[in-house]
Amino acid sequence: MVEPTPTSPHLIIGLGQTGLSCARYFKRQNAPFIVLDTRQHPPQQETFLQEFPGVPLYLGHLPDSILPTLKSLVVSPGVHRTAPWFTNLVSATQLTPYGDIELFAQQANAPIIAITGTNAKGTVTTLVGDFLSAAGYNVVVCGNIGQPVLDQLTQPTPDFYILEISSFQLETTVSLRAHVATILNISPDHLDRHQNLHTYQQTKQRIYQGCQIAVWNQVDPATYPQAENLEKSAIIRSFGFAADEQEIEAFGLHAFDNKHYLTYGKKPLLCVDSLSIKGQHNWLNALAALTIGNAVGISVSTMSDALRAFKGLTHRCQWIQEIKGVAWYNDSKATNVGATFAALQGLGSSISGKIILIAGGLGKNADFTLLRDSVTRYVKTVILFGQDAPQLKKALQTCTVLHSAADLRNAMTLAKQNAEPGDIVLLSPARASWDMFKNYEERGDQFIQIVEEFSKNAN
Repeated sequence: MVEPTPTSPHLIIGLGQTGLSCARYFKRQNAPFIVLDTRQHPPQQETFLQEFPGVPLYLGHLPDSILPTLKSLVVSPGVHRTAPWFTNLVSATQLTPYGDIELFAQQANAPIIAITGTNAKGTVTTLVGDFLSAAGYNVVVCGNIGQPVLDQLTQPTPDFYILEISSFQLETTVSLRAHVATILNISPDHLDRHQNLHTYQQTKQRIYQGCQIAVWNQVDPATYPQAENLEKSAIIRSFGFAADEQEIEAFGLHAFDNKHYLTYGKKPLLCVDSLSIKGQHNWLNALAALTIGNAVGISVSTMSDALRAFKGLTHRCQWIQEIKGVAWYNDSKATNVGATFAALQGLGSSISGKIILIAGGLGKNADFTLLRDSVTRYVKTVILFGQDAPQLKKALQTCTVLHSAADLRNAMTLAKQNAEPGDIVLLSPARASWDMFKNYEERGDQFIQIVEEFSKNAN
C-alpha cells in the first residue's frame, strides 16, 4: 500500500462510477486525494489502478493514522450514511461529507435545471433536454441518468445543464441553487435507506434550496416547495394535471370527443394518440416536461414537435412488440411500488383487455398493499418471481389470480399462456433486480430477448 502524500488529501468514499469521476476531477484540479471502499473488489478498481497509479486505494477500512490528515470527505451516493463505520468516520474527522453534485454545483458556469422525484426522473430529464435542444440551445444532460456530472466539466460550457438527481445525491448537496428545480412525485421508496417517508420527502425537498423557479406537481402535496427552501426572489410555478385542471397558465390532460389531449389551459395542444409514449403516467410526464420547458421560455410548438418525436426510454414502460394481439412492455426500471402503480394505472386505463403483470425481485421495505386497488382493477394475472415474491403474494393474494415462477423465462412463459388478444404483458417488478441480475438493465434486456424469441416462434 502506497502511503498518502504529506499534503492533506481529499478522501473519496466509494469506487463506483461516481467515485471514479471524483478522482478524475481532483486530478484535473491538481488536488491530492485518496480512495476508500469497504468492498474488497469495487467495480471500478481495475480502471482506477490504470488511471491513477500510485494513488492510495484502501479496501475494507482506513488506517486511523490517516484520519487527522484528511481535508474533506467526498461520498458516493451508494454509501449508506447511517452505517456505523461511516458515522464513526465522520465523528472521528469532524468533517461534513458532500457528494459529486455539490462539487459540480460549486463549479458549474451555466444555469442548472434540476429534476428529482420517486419515478419518471429519467423520462422527464430526457424530454426537457430534447425540448431545449430543439429550441437551439446547447445542453448537457447528466447526473443520475447515467453521465457523472463532474465528467461534464471537461466539455465546453453549455447553455444549460439538465440534471436528474436522486435522493441519495441530494443528501450531500447544499449549494445547488438551480435555475429551475422540480420534484415530480413522491411515493415510498428507499425506506431501507431513509428509514421513513418523512425523511425521504425532506431529502427530496433539498432540490429547491436557493432555486429561482420552482415547479411542482399540483396533485401531490409532498412535492410543494417548503418556504424555508425558497429565496424571496424565487418565481413560483406549478404544473397541474388533474382532469378538471383549467387554469389559464397550466398544462393539463383533458378529453375532447372521447379522445385525450394534452392542453394548456382550455386549449388542446396534442392528441395523445400522436405520441409514441403510451399510458396516462407517460402523458403526465409529458406535462411536467412541458411546464419546465415553458418556464425557461421554450415555445409550445417547438416542444410539441419534440414530444411527437420522442420514443421513450429503454426499460421505462417500453413497448417491445405485439405478438398475436398481445402487447409486451418492458418496465424493468420500476424498482419500487410507485413506479409499478403508475404503470398499472397508466396502461390499464388505456386498453380494452387486461394486464398480465410480472413482478418480484429484491425488496426495499416497501408496502406492497399500495398496489392492491390497481391490481384488482386492471390485472388479470400476477406472475411472481424472485427472492421476495412471497411478500408480494401475501399483499396481493385476494386481488387476482397469482402464479409463482422459478425465473424470468418461466414467468414470461406463464404470461404468454394466460394472455389473450387485447391484453398487455407487463414486466414491472416493483422490486430491485439484484437477487437474480446485475442490474435492472440486465433484467430488461433478458425480457426483450425472450420476447423476440417468442415472436420468431410465433411466425
